[in-house]
Amino acid sequence: MQRTKILVWFTSLIAVYHFIVVAQLPTWFRLFIPHNVHLAVSILSALILIFLLLPASGGKHGEDTEASGRFRHVPWYDWVLMGCGIIGAGYVIVDHEAILDYGEFGYLDAKGIVLAVLLAVPVLEGVRRTTGWALPIIIMFFVGLTLFQQHLPGLLYGRGYPPERMLYAAYVGDAGIFGLPLGIAANIAIVFLTFGALMEAAGASRWFMDMALALTGWSRGGPAKAAVVASAMFGSISGSPSGNSATTGVFTIPMMKQIGYTPAFAAAVEAVASTGGIILPPVMGAIAFIMAEWIEVSYASIVIAAAAPAGLYFLIVFVSVHLQAHKDGIKPLPRSELPEFWPSFTRGWYYLIPMGALVYFLVFAAYPPGTAGIYTCGFVLAVSFLSKDRANWLTPTRIMGALDEGVRRWITIAAITASVGIMIGALELSGVGIKFSRFIVDIAGGDLTTTLILVGIVSLIVGMGLDATPAYITLATLMAPALIRLGVPDMAAHLFVIYWGLASFYTPPTCIAVFVTSSIANSKIWPTGWEAMRLGIAAFLIPFAFVYNPGLLMNGTVVDIVLSIVTAAIGATMLASGIRGYAFSLLNPVQRVLMFGGGLLMIAPGWQMPLIGIAIGIALVTPGLLRQRAAAAG
Repeated sequence: MQRTKILVWFTSLIAVYHFIVVAQLPTWFRLFIPHNVHLAVSILSALILIFLLLPASGGKHGEDTEASGRFRHVPWYDWVLMGCGIIGAGYVIVDHEAILDYGEFGYLDAKGIVLAVLLAVPVLEGVRRTTGWALPIIIMFFVGLTLFQQHLPGLLYGRGYPPERMLYAAYVGDAGIFGLPLGIAANIAIVFLTFGALMEAAGASRWFMDMALALTGWSRGGPAKAAVVASAMFGSISGSPSGNSATTGVFTIPMMKQIGYTPAFAAAVEAVASTGGIILPPVMGAIAFIMAEWIEVSYASIVIAAAAPAGLYFLIVFVSVHLQAHKDGIKPLPRSELPEFWPSFTRGWYYLIPMGALVYFLVFAAYPPGTAGIYTCGFVLAVSFLSKDRANWLTPTRIMGALDEGVRRWITIAAITASVGIMIGALELSGVGIKFSRFIVDIAGGDLTTTLILVGIVSLIVGMGLDATPAYITLATLMAPALIRLGVPDMAAHLFVIYWGLASFYTPPTCIAVFVTSSIANSKIWPTGWEAMRLGIAAFLIPFAFVYNPGLLMNGTVVDIVLSIVTAAIGATMLASGIRGYAFSLLNPVQRVLMFGGGLLMIAPGWQMPLIGIAIGIALVTPGLLRQRAAAAG
């Protein structure tokens, strides 16, 4: 047996273990696995895979599985790091009672300090290998603040804590390595990443693309619109803007370039659409589940509140693509070159069954997210055999391949959430998070608009270089409390920082999704990044709209909600028109500014400003519409 096959068996075993625990199957046999023991097994599995797969100098998942079927050479220091992790996490597994004793005593003895260090070091090195230097540096910055607060000035001054107290918080505390974030990774994220991998293995990603082309490909800019639709649908499942950009971008970007879009525009469309998948219900990556636990609301309420803002986000992108096609004179693709709707639909209609089942289990049956995901995976296995293409059948071999892929994607989330737990523990000890939110409010003088602007800018900066999950956790800890202090509802405050934090994926200089798509499109980074910012302007503006207009989050009377969504949709279209400089005809610079300003008025609360906005829009659109009709009549 080749060593790579052993690795696939190992990753499959990790996935099966998590499914068994999340489904609570051991309780059927009167076996109880303590929560911290489960999390210790989870992070230990992730660390072993990280040090087996990823070299210290950087690399990608899967570099160990070349044609020769051999592992990469694992140097001695990686074996040492694995051994440290095995000792640090293994102690929690084999002697859980001792960990409980530490919790009662409130401090660590010499042995506990050594064990905490043995686990913390591999965790930080693991997150460095999977995400780069940014997150470990941020974590160590806050750890340093906690250790040396008594020597720091002003806002950063505090009591300060000795290393053993900091290690206690990281190793035993409720907000440490074994805190809520890692719990989300071990009980929810791995299930849904596996669900996405199973859907891909069953051929769902290609079917989504064919359906998107069949629905939109016949219109101007059809392939770009298909990219928006497909990236939105599959991005919600994949949970990774950069990963989704690579997965769907290899199909969509060449098609967009082929019909006449510039490489920078094509790459920007894919980056912005893939990033938007994280805010699109029903799955929303892992962020929706973390938010539900964080603010203690049901998952269904998150999905309902996030629906309208996500729709506005993609409406701006979709309309922008359409208007740019008109502006550049891009012609529709011949229908003969496109997949037909009905044959495409009948070829894969059954992929909608797992999606419908997921919505049912999460929203209507109100099952825990992990349980709902496991049941939905069963539906994926069943419907795969409805495919006429046997290559899509989820046979045991293909199931193991999907489990392997899901676990390889998951180890990054596991390392991130475990390391972020260290940061949260440090912030709770030092109180810097609370102080920082107060500092933001004080700088803004208690003014909500100014506070929103400051929180947005800081969220954008903090999000740069981080993956979606750690960016949200960091911002929820540091920034969201500033808005909540001014009376912004928890839901709106958390969604606000999510939108601005995710915008960093396509905002230069550290625009990770743009790095991926520009390499596919052969476009330059900075022009692509600026184009992406224009396409993704919704991430900067829509959060202000739903903070001031609760109807966009489905709060208020039916009339208020409908009026808010309708006016905001019109405003989103006007914003896209102003940005692209086209509304049935080319707009001059003054008209573009007026159209953009009218769009902002349309997404404002109340009815007075939207009324002014619609008047501006009608005045600007009418001349071009009349000229177009006259030309058509002539």
